[in-house]
Amino acid sequence: MSKVAIFIGSESDFDVIEGAVKVLKEFEVPFLLEVTSAHRTPERTQKLVAEFEAGGGEVFIAAAGMAAHLAGVVASHTILPVIGVPVGGSAVNGLDALLATVQMPKGIPVACMGIGKHGAINAALLAVQILSLQDEALKARLKAYRQAQGAKVEQSSENIKSRI
Repeated sequence: MSKVAIFIGSESDFDVIEGAVKVLKEFEVPFLLEVTSAHRTPERTQKLVAEFEAGGGEVFIAAAGMAAHLAGVVASHTILPVIGVPVGGSAVNGLDALLATVQMPKGIPVACMGIGKHGAINAALLAVQILSLQDEALKARLKAYRQAQGAKVEQSSENIKSRI
């Protein structure tokens, strides 16, 4: 059973979301990945949301560029948490996607991450945090991940000091 559904607006968005896939695999969080479009396949999107929810899924990640309505459309069909990832590549380097994702009307919230690959990784980590509220083993893995990040920073400091 998948706990996280990742929806991307087009196949080209996979390069952006690939880091999120790696994070979910690292944390052993079952997920599914689908290409679906708020504009080109609205019925498919609605069907995928309903199927994921009915199957016991818990968190959505939706990545899209330009008008970036995918996260909002997903949120309009579920009460589960939806995390939006704006994708760059447009004439304004993803600013349009960021604004479309972050400026949701009141009543249908979408969490919004930063534009691009870093935002996708943070989306996966936020999904892990949400799931860890009811999963102690996942919470322990998340704490270990954070500690490892801290150790890398300390090692980087030592590496820099050795260069001066």
